[in-house]
Amino acid sequence: MEVELIDYMGSDLTVVNAARVSYQKHSDELRPRDERLIKYLAEHKHWSPFSHAFLQFRIKAPIFVARQLAKHQVGLSWNEVSRRYVNSDPEMYVAEKFRGAPLVSKQGSFGYVPSQSWAKTCVDHMNNAGVTHYKKLLSLGVSPEQARMVLPQSMYTEWYWSGSLYAFSRVCNLRLDPHTQEETREIAQLISTDCNKRFPVSWDALTQM
Repeated sequence: MEVELIDYMGSDLTVVNAARVSYQKHSDELRPRDERLIKYLAEHKHWSPFSHAFLQFRIKAPIFVARQLAKHQVGLSWNEVSRRYVNSDPEMYVAEKFRGAPLVSKQGSFGYVPSQSWAKTCVDHMNNAGVTHYKKLLSLGVSPEQARMVLPQSMYTEWYWSGSLYAFSRVCNLRLDPHTQEETREIAQLISTDCNKRFPVSWDALTQM
């Protein structure tokens, strides 16, 4: 899985000046008082100043991960590769280890299954079968938009994900929780690392809540 920061706009100072404009004030450099302001804004849920800073990512992940993340829509824009138009060979994701079912819950996982090799064999079999039948359908003249129906959720997809700093903080605060799916946490952690590099003061304030 991959997360690439394509572009970004603004800095911690952007957040400060978006807030200070209410009093017709402006800061030319980030000072300790500005850092305190950012912390205050986050603590008191004044979210709008954090929405003036933006980031754009290109992300590669299996479909079952992408569909979890696609639930986050407020303040974010999503454009994904479409197999209505693309018929290149699909690439499949295979887990390094297969986790066991939870003991007392209907979701999540617990530990690892003892039959790792057999689990991998099952996944490999379905992945290979899906790709084989997909190519066969294409060779029969079936349109890509219909042939894709046989491809499994383990197929990699790619998308551009753009949005405000505040919107991505909401994604990461939810998806970095220890109870969320491990594969989804991996994507959220990569996003969080880039956000922290570009907006260290704001990101610390937003993700400590």
